[in-house]
Amino acid sequence: MDFDFIYKRHSVRQFKDDPVPEQVIRDLVKAATYAPSGKNQQNWHFVVVTDKNKIAEIARIVETKNAKLSTYLTDEAKIKAFKGSVGYHTVFKAAPCLVLVYAGPYDTIADMLLEAGIMPPDEAIKYAKPNPGIQNIAAALENLQLAAASLGYGTCWMTGPTYAAQEISEYLGFNKQGYYLAAMTPLGVPATDKLSSPPRKPVDDVLTFI
Repeated sequence: MDFDFIYKRHSVRQFKDDPVPEQVIRDLVKAATYAPSGKNQQNWHFVVVTDKNKIAEIARIVETKNAKLSTYLTDEAKIKAFKGSVGYHTVFKAAPCLVLVYAGPYDTIADMLLEAGIMPPDEAIKYAKPNPGIQNIAAALENLQLAAASLGYGTCWMTGPTYAAQEISEYLGFNKQGYYLAAMTPLGVPATDKLSSPPRKPVDDVLTFI
Protein backbone atom coordinates (compact mmCIF):
# COMPACT_ATOMS: atom_id res chain seq x y z
CA MET A 1 0.00 0.00 0.00
CA ASP A 2 1.15 3.53 -0.73
CA PHE A 3 1.42 5.44 2.55
CA ASP A 4 4.09 7.89 1.37
CA PHE A 5 2.15 10.79 2.88
CA ILE A 6 2.96 9.26 6.28
CA TYR A 7 6.54 8.22 5.60
CA LYS A 8 7.43 11.72 4.35
CA ARG A 9 7.09 13.07 7.87
CA HIS A 10 10.37 13.37 9.75
CA SER A 11 11.50 15.28 12.82
CA VAL A 12 13.21 18.31 11.29
CA ARG A 13 15.41 20.53 13.46
CA GLN A 14 17.23 22.64 10.87
CA PHE A 15 15.47 24.99 8.49
CA LYS A 16 16.03 27.41 5.65
CA ASP A 17 15.16 31.07 6.24
CA ASP A 18 12.30 30.95 3.71
CA PRO A 19 9.12 32.29 5.31
CA VAL A 20 6.02 30.11 5.35
CA PRO A 21 3.16 31.88 3.49
CA GLU A 22 0.19 32.75 5.67
CA GLN A 23 -2.19 30.86 3.39
CA VAL A 24 -0.10 27.71 3.78
CA ILE A 25 -0.29 28.07 7.56
CA ARG A 26 -4.05 28.53 7.37
CA ASP A 27 -4.38 25.44 5.18
CA LEU A 28 -2.29 23.38 7.59
CA VAL A 29 -4.31 24.49 10.59
CA LYS A 30 -7.50 23.67 8.70
CA ALA A 31 -6.12 20.18 8.06
CA ALA A 32 -5.35 19.93 11.78
CA THR A 33 -8.94 20.77 12.70
CA TYR A 34 -10.20 17.83 10.66
CA ALA A 35 -8.67 15.44 13.18
CA PRO A 36 -11.10 13.34 15.22
CA SER A 37 -11.89 14.61 18.71
CA GLY A 38 -13.84 13.09 21.58
CA LYS A 39 -17.46 14.31 21.67
CA ASN A 40 -16.44 16.55 18.76
CA GLN A 41 -15.15 18.99 21.39
CA GLN A 42 -12.38 20.31 19.11
CA ASN A 43 -10.72 21.63 22.26
CA TRP A 44 -7.70 23.02 20.46
CA HIS A 45 -6.35 26.46 19.66
CA PHE A 46 -3.34 27.26 17.48
CA VAL A 47 -1.04 30.21 18.11
CA VAL A 48 1.37 30.95 15.27
CA VAL A 49 4.54 33.00 15.72
CA THR A 50 6.50 34.15 12.66
CA ASP A 51 8.47 37.02 14.21
CA LYS A 52 12.05 35.73 14.51
CA ASN A 53 12.75 37.97 17.50
CA LYS A 54 9.75 36.57 19.34
CA ILE A 55 10.75 33.01 18.49
CA ALA A 56 14.24 33.72 19.82
CA GLU A 57 12.79 35.18 23.00
CA ILE A 58 10.61 32.09 23.53
CA ALA A 59 13.77 29.99 23.28
CA ARG A 60 15.43 32.21 25.87
CA ILE A 61 12.41 31.79 28.15
CA VAL A 62 12.73 28.01 27.89
CA GLU A 63 16.45 28.19 28.66
CA THR A 64 15.79 30.33 31.73
CA LYS A 65 13.07 28.00 33.02
CA ASN A 66 15.27 24.96 32.41
CA ALA A 67 18.00 26.50 34.55
CA LYS A 68 15.52 27.37 37.29
CA LEU A 69 13.91 23.93 37.41
CA SER A 70 17.31 22.25 37.55
CA THR A 71 17.85 23.85 40.98
CA TYR A 72 14.98 21.72 42.31
CA LEU A 73 16.82 18.51 41.43
CA THR A 74 19.36 16.81 43.68
CA ASP A 75 20.70 13.87 41.67
CA GLU A 76 23.75 15.08 39.74
CA ALA A 77 23.15 12.74 36.81
CA LYS A 78 19.56 13.93 36.47
CA ILE A 79 20.62 17.56 36.75
CA LYS A 80 23.15 17.05 33.97
CA ALA A 81 20.60 15.22 31.79
CA PHE A 82 17.92 17.86 32.31
CA LYS A 83 20.26 20.76 31.61
CA GLY A 84 21.56 18.90 28.57
CA SER A 85 18.04 18.55 27.17
CA VAL A 86 17.60 22.31 26.74
CA GLY A 87 19.24 22.20 23.32
CA TYR A 88 16.55 19.81 22.11
CA HIS A 89 13.86 21.92 23.75
CA THR A 90 14.87 25.03 21.81
CA VAL A 91 15.52 23.70 18.29
CA PHE A 92 12.49 25.72 17.15
CA LYS A 93 14.61 28.88 17.33
CA ALA A 94 16.05 27.98 13.91
CA ALA A 95 12.62 27.91 12.24
CA PRO A 96 10.86 30.77 10.45
CA CYS A 97 7.56 29.76 12.02
CA LEU A 98 6.51 28.30 15.37
CA VAL A 99 3.09 26.74 15.95
CA LEU A 100 1.93 26.40 19.54
CA VAL A 101 -1.02 24.12 20.23
CA TYR A 102 -3.18 24.83 23.25
CA ALA A 103 -5.53 22.32 24.84
CA GLY A 104 -8.87 23.42 26.22
CA PRO A 105 -11.19 21.99 28.86
CA TYR A 106 -12.55 18.48 28.39
CA ASP A 107 -14.80 16.80 30.94
CA THR A 108 -14.15 13.09 31.43
CA ILE A 109 -15.94 10.35 33.34
CA ALA A 110 -13.17 10.72 35.93
CA ASP A 111 -14.14 14.37 36.46
CA MET A 112 -17.77 13.40 36.96
CA LEU A 113 -16.91 10.58 39.37
CA LEU A 114 -14.63 12.83 41.40
CA GLU A 115 -17.27 15.57 41.52
CA ALA A 116 -19.95 13.14 42.70
CA GLY A 117 -17.68 12.11 45.56
CA ILE A 118 -19.08 8.60 45.98
CA MET A 119 -16.28 6.53 44.46
CA PRO A 120 -12.95 6.74 46.35
CA PRO A 121 -10.73 9.34 44.61
CA ASP A 122 -7.84 6.92 44.07
CA GLU A 123 -10.21 4.64 42.18
CA ALA A 124 -12.03 7.41 40.27
CA ILE A 125 -8.79 8.93 39.02
CA LYS A 126 -8.00 5.70 37.16
CA TYR A 127 -10.66 6.66 34.63
CA ALA A 128 -8.65 9.73 33.67
CA LYS A 129 -5.80 7.67 32.20
CA PRO A 130 -7.03 7.68 28.56
CA ASN A 131 -7.13 11.51 28.74
CA PRO A 132 -9.16 12.06 25.55
CA GLY A 133 -8.78 15.82 25.90
CA ILE A 134 -5.05 15.63 25.22
CA GLN A 135 -5.49 12.86 22.66
CA ASN A 136 -7.54 15.35 20.63
CA ILE A 137 -4.57 17.70 20.56
CA ALA A 138 -2.23 14.91 19.54
CA ALA A 139 -4.47 13.92 16.64
CA ALA A 140 -4.70 17.52 15.43
CA LEU A 141 -0.95 18.07 15.56
CA GLU A 142 -0.34 14.81 13.70
CA ASN A 143 -2.71 15.99 10.96
CA LEU A 144 -0.84 19.28 10.72
CA GLN A 145 2.54 17.57 10.49
CA LEU A 146 1.44 15.06 7.86
CA ALA A 147 -0.11 17.85 5.79
CA ALA A 148 3.07 19.93 6.15
CA ALA A 149 5.28 17.05 5.01
CA SER A 150 3.07 16.48 1.98
CA LEU A 151 3.79 20.10 0.96
CA GLY A 152 7.53 19.79 1.51
CA TYR A 153 7.68 21.48 4.91
CA GLY A 154 9.43 20.17 7.98
CA THR A 155 8.13 19.94 11.53
CA CYS A 156 9.16 18.48 14.87
CA TRP A 157 6.74 17.34 17.56
CA MET A 158 7.75 19.05 20.81
CA THR A 159 6.35 18.85 24.33
CA GLY A 160 9.59 19.40 26.28
CA PRO A 161 9.40 23.23 26.22
CA THR A 162 5.96 23.17 27.85
CA TYR A 163 7.55 23.33 31.30
CA ALA A 164 7.80 27.03 30.42
CA ALA A 165 4.17 27.15 29.25
CA GLN A 166 3.07 29.86 31.67
CA GLU A 167 6.00 32.12 30.92
CA ILE A 168 5.62 31.63 27.15
CA SER A 169 1.89 32.40 27.25
CA GLU A 170 2.45 35.49 29.38
CA TYR A 171 5.15 36.74 27.01
CA LEU A 172 2.88 36.27 23.99
CA GLY A 173 -0.09 37.75 25.81
CA PHE A 174 -2.25 34.74 24.96
CA ASN A 175 -4.89 33.92 27.53
CA LYS A 176 -7.92 31.82 26.64
CA GLN A 177 -9.99 30.63 29.58
CA GLY A 178 -9.16 27.04 30.51
CA TYR A 179 -6.55 26.55 27.79
CA TYR A 180 -2.93 25.54 28.38
CA LEU A 181 0.08 25.00 26.13
CA ALA A 182 0.23 21.28 25.33
CA ALA A 183 2.67 21.00 22.43
CA MET A 184 4.41 22.94 19.70
CA THR A 185 6.17 22.45 16.40
CA PRO A 186 8.61 24.47 14.33
CA LEU A 187 7.53 24.82 10.73
CA GLY A 188 9.65 25.60 7.70
CA VAL A 189 11.52 24.32 4.68
CA PRO A 190 14.07 21.71 5.80
CA ALA A 191 17.69 22.82 5.48
CA THR A 192 18.46 19.57 3.65
CA ASP A 193 16.50 17.07 1.61
CA LYS A 194 18.43 14.20 3.19
CA LEU A 195 15.90 13.39 5.88
CA SER A 196 15.55 10.20 7.87
CA SER A 197 13.78 8.80 10.91
CA PRO A 198 15.00 6.47 13.67
CA PRO A 199 14.22 2.78 13.11
CA ARG A 200 10.75 1.67 14.13
CA LYS A 201 9.99 -1.42 16.19
CA PRO A 202 8.97 -4.40 14.06
CA VAL A 203 5.22 -4.59 13.58
CA ASP A 204 5.15 -8.05 15.18
CA ASP A 205 6.57 -6.53 18.38
CA VAL A 206 3.69 -4.09 18.73
CA LEU A 207 0.80 -6.06 17.26
CA THR A 208 -1.47 -8.66 18.83
CA PHE A 209 -4.28 -10.42 16.99
CA ILE A 210 -6.98 -11.87 19.21
